[in-house]
Amino acid sequence: MSGINKLFSQELKILNIGTSKFKDDLELQGQDVLQLDWEPAAGGDIKLLNIVDKLSSRKEIETANKEAVKRMINSHPILVDIDKAINVIPGMKENMILHSGPPIEWDMMAGPMQGAIIGALIYEKRAKNEDEARKIAASGEIEFAPCNEHNTVGPMAGIVSPSMPVHVIYNKTYGNYGYCTINEGLGKVLRYGAFNDEVIERLRWIEEEFAPTMKKALKNTQDGIDIKSIISQAIHMGDECHNRNKAATSLFFREIVSYVIDTDVDTSVIKRVLDFIKENEHYFLNLSMPSCKVATDAAHGIENSTIVTTMARNGVEFGIRVSGLGEKEWFTAPANMIKGLMFPGFKEDDASPDIGDSSITETMGIGGFSMGASPAIVQFVGGTIEDAIGYSESMYNITEGENTNYSIPNLNFRGSAIGIDIIKVIEKGILPIINTGMAHKVAGIGQVGAGLVNPPMECFKKAITEFDRKN
Repeated sequence: MSGINKLFSQELKILNIGTSKFKDDLELQGQDVLQLDWEPAAGGDIKLLNIVDKLSSRKEIETANKEAVKRMINSHPILVDIDKAINVIPGMKENMILHSGPPIEWDMMAGPMQGAIIGALIYEKRAKNEDEARKIAASGEIEFAPCNEHNTVGPMAGIVSPSMPVHVIYNKTYGNYGYCTINEGLGKVLRYGAFNDEVIERLRWIEEEFAPTMKKALKNTQDGIDIKSIISQAIHMGDECHNRNKAATSLFFREIVSYVIDTDVDTSVIKRVLDFIKENEHYFLNLSMPSCKVATDAAHGIENSTIVTTMARNGVEFGIRVSGLGEKEWFTAPANMIKGLMFPGFKEDDASPDIGDSSITETMGIGGFSMGASPAIVQFVGGTIEDAIGYSESMYNITEGENTNYSIPNLNFRGSAIGIDIIKVIEKGILPIINTGMAHKVAGIGQVGAGLVNPPMECFKKAITEFDRKN
């Protein structure tokens, strides 16, 4: 039998590329068909393809990107202090409120962000109630600025006002600092736009009792608490350090507890402080975020680098910043809606568009990028264990390197994907994966679910086009 006859005498294996309608028709005829989800590079956009071809061949970009990733990997975040925002955050002012995501003005802000600002103004005693706070916010008296432009990150609404205590993270490799507020716990909390009496009382307790006690405890440590080590261990224990922080919070509690006990603070206060950490499984999120921030900030400002150093959302727009482009140069597009699991009593229409600075974790290669290490996370954000592993594997296609400091046991301890490259995102048509909480679109209601979301591709298209124009 000739080779060609032998070929056609065998059972055919059909591979369908493109529209699935052909696959459906063939399956109706009893054929076994494998569907290949394929798209042309850069979505078939000739202009973007030409930019990708031109930039991909430039050695100076490759060298710059390797340097950016090296800085991120080599960064070593240490918790060294807790202090009021006005005392430590660069450029912070008495009339300034920082928020999550790219720049935005009061009248354009999403409900949760406006609610959190109302709460901050009441907490700062600039307003007595919601009506007064809204008038002040709209008057121009308050200067609003992105957390990320002040070495700071904030979950969800991301609001930081002058009197709020913040964690102070020091990058002992490169000497830079990052900041983040204290995680309030779940339920009615400021970061989701709540501003009732319970929220304000908790914020004042954090300022007046919790923060001073922790400040004394951190002085007892001499060198601070090694956050990098905790993240590394927690990922091996089933956390991804964005939406799952059970192990990381437990490890941090173990590290800090003796230093708190050794302070000269009253025993009843010590008990309240330790109970606050112990009962809040998300406490560590507000440590992992600024720890990722100091690493990505260390990688920002490298000439010719196409590595993403910021991904952040304000509930209206998603914004990215790129190492080789400007410090305040954001590339934005409308924020996407999150798909996932809703809490009982809520539906998808209740949720605000994507919001918060917590995607700094994915920018650093943990969070959604390390879901393969955290099988239990699918019970919170949806999907299957196979999906979680698949998300982690797919991120290697759009990143420059692997971070062996944060290795994934379920991928045979392969280092997490790190260094999102705008060139690869455009070329492959693969977007970063982010797992995140959902805030109700109305201020004050709080969290309504959790799920998965991608940045808009338009952010990356704008960034690569501008990079090409400047370089």
